Amino acid sequence: MQEFSSTVSLAHGEDRWSGGLKFDSRLRRARLGLLIGLIGVLMIFISFTSAYIVRQGLPTFDPATNTLVRDWFSVRLPGLLFVNTIVLLLSSGTMELARRRTLRDARSPDAALSAESRIPWLALTVLLGLSFLVGQWTVWRELAASGFYISTNPSSSFTYLLTGMHGAHLLGGILALLAAGADALLRRPIESRAILVDVAGRYWHFMAVLWVYILCLLELAR
Repeated sequence: MQEFSSTVSLAHGEDRWSGGLKFDSRLRRARLGLLIGLIGVLMIFISFTSAYIVRQGLPTFDPATNTLVRDWFSVRLPGLLFVNTIVLLLSSGTMELARRRTLRDARSPDAALSAESRIPWLALTVLLGLSFLVGQWTVWRELAASGFYISTNPSSSFTYLLTGMHGAHLLGGILALLAAGADALLRRPIESRAILVDVAGRYWHFMAVLWVYILCLLELAR
């Protein structure tokens, strides 16, 4: 009987070992796919940065006077943008807590027993992310109230373009987090949920760093 128990324990250990290898392999493939996608996003914003800097020094032709005039006027950024930055950085912290807990649960033999422990962190991250987007919308309204619209001048156009593109990409991250939360509520396999949360978390961190870069660009390179 003792030998049988030892055999069963050994078999379970082998299953966990092989399952862990399979999980790690899936996780590496998912991270590689994310890296490829992030390179594409990074190239988009690098091209925007190049266009932003080049356009600053280019005059435009004024048909009324038949002369070249400088039409780049710096946009005064609302202070709310810096508050939004703090909110996004806080959300990156809560996202990291959710990501680490989920990976720990996926690698734990008793992962199913602790499956609920990360839901509050995901929910808080989503709440902070939505707060950031609402804050960005409020910033746009403040800009419009100050007379800066998308077509007012090239500087305001780039401000809306950069902040809008970042917001659209961040919204994609929020949808991924909502999907991870739905998987948790539906009791989907912990390994699949962990991979989704890990990839979403790394994407979220990238969005936070990217936003800090955009803010520095808009504030300093004008």
